[in-house]
Amino acid sequence: MNPVSSSTNMALIETRDLWKTYIMGSEEIHALRGVSVEIQRGEYVAIMGPSGSGKSTLMNLIGCLDTPSKGSYLLNGKQVGQMNDNELARIRNEEIGFVFQTFNLLPRASALQNVELPLVYAGLAARDRQARAKAALEKVELATRMTHRPNELSGGQRQRVAIARALVNNPSILLADEPTGNLDTRTSVEVMELFQRLNRERGITVIVITHEPDIAAFGRRIIRFRDGRVVADEPSTGRPAAAAVLVGTV
Repeated sequence: MNPVSSSTNMALIETRDLWKTYIMGSEEIHALRGVSVEIQRGEYVAIMGPSGSGKSTLMNLIGCLDTPSKGSYLLNGKQVGQMNDNELARIRNEEIGFVFQTFNLLPRASALQNVELPLVYAGLAARDRQARAKAALEKVELATRMTHRPNELSGGQRQRVAIARALVNNPSILLADEPTGNLDTRTSVEVMELFQRLNRERGITVIVITHEPDIAAFGRRIIRFRDGRVVADEPSTGRPAAAAVLVGTV
């Protein structure tokens, strides 16, 4: 079990009065304006809002890809702002799995080689890397496509490779930024149902950044952003419409 999962009496993720400000010439742009949220272990949370609302900025801070201008971020009770570069790199590589809209796969590498990449950075031996990468691809039902390159895979399969890569280090948190943005409706539902299964069966904390109500509805909790602020934080109200439509067409 990763260190980030070791305690059970505090929030896994807690932000306190978090601000992110960018200086554009003489103008200050406030991407986040005093955001305070808590996310518990094992939650499946959708962070939803229109473009420019601050949701992706929050993802970058939660993922230790950026630092806040003001406020604090605690990961498992530890102040992220007090961590050094090595500690932050370890968290990004071992404790948080990232999934992006554009897949970010190496075009000349096979699915297996793409999934192995975080393990190369972690310094694992080749035999161990391959075994763990194969296991991760099996979890996303791509065992038969391991030797294929991205251009030989469908969009949904490429995103599954990206998810396998995010899972290969057994992270505590799966952080997905618009993961269905380049996928059709049916494939989007398949990917989101995979997230649900990983959350339900493996206990991974899933955080999905999206502007789409149907995608947000797959989560069990929806945090809504507008103009850099949280404007609503509520349980998900029901079954995603996209999934219901697809069931009706089978």
